[in-house]
Amino acid sequence: MTPDPLLAGLPRPFDLQSSSFFETLRSQAPEAVPSWFAGGPLPPELRSQLVEGTTVLAIIGDGGVVMAGDRRATSGNLISRSDMRKVFPADDTSAIAVSGAAGPAMELARIFATELEHYEKVEGEPLSLEGRANKLAGLVRAHLPMAMQGLVVVPMFAGLDRARGEPRIFEYDPVGGRYRATDQAATGSGSMAARSTLKRLADPTADLDTTARHAVEALLDAAEEDSATGGPDLIRRIYPIVVVIDAQGYRELDDSVVADHVETVIASRRR
Repeated sequence: MTPDPLLAGLPRPFDLQSSSFFETLRSQAPEAVPSWFAGGPLPPELRSQLVEGTTVLAIIGDGGVVMAGDRRATSGNLISRSDMRKVFPADDTSAIAVSGAAGPAMELARIFATELEHYEKVEGEPLSLEGRANKLAGLVRAHLPMAMQGLVVVPMFAGLDRARGEPRIFEYDPVGGRYRATDQAATGSGSMAARSTLKRLADPTADLDTTARHAVEALLDAAEEDSATGGPDLIRRIYPIVVVIDAQGYRELDDSVVADHVETVIASRRR
């Protein structure tokens, strides 16, 4: 008997229902799952054209956390893009920043945000910050087959834990390891220079405006030391993406505000 095509998309009786959007998508519409996320092969000729993005960082201030990322993406020794976005909202009280292979990294950020939205609709309440951090670790772990082929994605996650009333930062490694950062973190090719600056400037008691300026200064130092990290483009007015997460939620700083921070840092160095 030929199955009714109208019933093909419905779950079978007694199937366990998952609150994971990705698992639901993979079981009901596997053709819609990106091939790189499902572990499909990567053609060798594409590896030399791989676009990668760095550097991203996070720093805790008084009552919130600031995340920032430069705008440069590279392909080998070439600058592929000068306006790439590497920091994305995960939900109203958290954000994800990505470095590594640009395409899979941005897809990971979108899937993660969709996972959190789907969970809230199914369960009726948002996932805890700790649960969100664990969910992202699972997504990174699922990407391991493609990471073994060179498409490495290393995210960073930060947000405000409303239950504890404190901001938190989580770092990851390419195999899905999850680590709690103290008051600052950075990843990407320019992370060593950025961390040096963050260690010197990080102050959990500083207001978030000062904390945002510290994040911009760390990105400027990373751009001076790392060719894959782009500094602000004062001619075309392309500035780093800087977001703040506090009791008011997620918000991205306007370019004019970031430009003021850039000018302040440059002026202090001129003096």
